Amino acid sequence: MQEAVRYIKEHSLPLLLRYLAACLVVAAATLLVFPLRSYLGTPVIAMLYLLPVILATFLWGLTPGILAGLVSFLVYNYYFLPPYHTLAVHQTQDLITLIVFLFVAVVISQLIGQAQAGIQLAKSREWEATQMYELISSLAGLQDTPSIGRMLAQQALETFQCRQVEVCIEGPACPDPVSVFAPEGARKESERTEGEPTLHCPMMTSRGMEGEIRLWMERTVLTKEENRLINTFAGQGALSVERVRLSQSETKAKILEETDQAKSSLLSSVSHELRSPLAVIKASVSSLRSGMVDWDTEARQELLTTIEEETDHLNFLVGNLLDMSRIEAGALKPKRQWNSLGEILNGVLARMGKQMKDYTVEINFPPDLPLVPTDYVLIEQVFTNLLSNSIKFAPSQSLITFSACLKDDSVHVQVSNQGPAVPEENLERIFDKFNRVQVSDRITGTGLGLSICKGIIEAHEGKIWAENQPCCFVFHFTLPLKLDGHAPQLPEEGQS
Repeated sequence: MQEAVRYIKEHSLPLLLRYLAACLVVAAATLLVFPLRSYLGTPVIAMLYLLPVILATFLWGLTPGILAGLVSFLVYNYYFLPPYHTLAVHQTQDLITLIVFLFVAVVISQLIGQAQAGIQLAKSREWEATQMYELISSLAGLQDTPSIGRMLAQQALETFQCRQVEVCIEGPACPDPVSVFAPEGARKESERTEGEPTLHCPMMTSRGMEGEIRLWMERTVLTKEENRLINTFAGQGALSVERVRLSQSETKAKILEETDQAKSSLLSSVSHELRSPLAVIKASVSSLRSGMVDWDTEARQELLTTIEEETDHLNFLVGNLLDMSRIEAGALKPKRQWNSLGEILNGVLARMGKQMKDYTVEINFPPDLPLVPTDYVLIEQVFTNLLSNSIKFAPSQSLITFSACLKDDSVHVQVSNQGPAVPEENLERIFDKFNRVQVSDRITGTGLGLSICKGIIEAHEGKIWAENQPCCFVFHFTLPLKLDGHAPQLPEEGQS
């Protein structure tokens, strides 16, 4: 019963009011023309009665206009064609005039009604196109389902003049269901509109249902245009949700592909590097156990030295791999303390003395170089990797130079060697994992050393880069001089 009453209020009552208004317009025209009946001819009066027909059609549509034409036809016959106050027509001329009037009134109503309908249709199409453009533009840049739900709910609230809108998204793209309300205040349970939603509109795609739009409205029925638009809203929302799912799937696939490539690169780079020292250690130990080498001979010492060197090399490779995993996991946290860069470098050179026997090393550190807040072990690793890289690429008997200077609030360190130049397009990539600009049988390594240097320097809030110079190739890195806002300290007497 309530639904029937509501339907009458929303549809029948406005239509009856339009019909009544059309009749009132005809009545008003009759009151104005009737006193002039004796002064005006019937053709003139017939033309005057076309005015309320045009007005009713223009204001209230085709049906009220046709009704106004029929009422005008009857009133014109009743009051203005003799015999008066009767619907009878005695003269053939008056009958023709009456028929022509009715025909003209209906035709005019039809023409004006069609023009009005065309204008209304154009406005409706423009409104739909505008709303769709705004929705599509708003959804285009969104990359997560909650944002899509919020935008969809807000657009639906403004477009359909609802009391409240809820957008529920649940499906493959959204493992955890998302429920978004508009206006914003309706997010609280106590502020939500009570009662069941007036309209449910599913968000469907070819893969299935992605969610639902629920509207709370004063009206129970939408117009044809509104119904088409809300379905389009739901379709666009579902496509946006599906786009997010496909984007996430593409990202996962790309990550898996990159991970697979990294694993392949790691295996190809590391397998040989790890097997070589193991093979040497195995051969040396086998020789010692075989009894073919006397314990007091020089050969025994050489085998033991080889085992020690290859073990150190193996430890260095494994350490690089562990450092790289810590950097990628974000677990590299430098323990910064005041250290002397010269002392760190001297320790590295002492440890790598055997590898440096065919090279000349020059250190140009100013005597007043202040202490730098660094992690001793990590910066030692940076010097070790840069020195190892220089040894690999620089020719034997060449010069490797370490220099440092103060620049603004940081210390600028340069490590130069006389190795070949690197193509300019590859300078930025030499700090990438597994990157090998030059490949040859003489040059070995995992391709992780420079990448580890970059991770360590950036963890110290510094910068690292490389450049080609006319006579050498240079690595640069900077380290900040302040620790928690404190100025650097000068090295104590006796420190190098």
